[in-house]
Amino acid sequence: MSKKISITLDNEVLDFVDQNTNNRSQFINTLLWQEKQRIFMKELAEAYQDQAGDPEFQAEASLWDTTIGDGLGEDEDA
Repeated sequence: MSKKISITLDNEVLDFVDQNTNNRSQFINTLLWQEKQRIFMKELAEAYQDQAGDPEFQAEASLWDTTIGDGLGEDEDA
């Protein structure tokens, strides 16, 4: 879903947009999606770092690794 909005851009920024596209909305939308993805990936990396430094999480993950490796869920006919 899309919504039409009104934004104010500096003249220099608008000139840059106009020099790089003939569809302002698509150009700005693409840039904002890329920024959203960049922020998400940064937050994900930080969360992985937090998990790596959390001994309780690591102990729990180790238990799950053991459980997964015990053969449960494997097809016994194979």
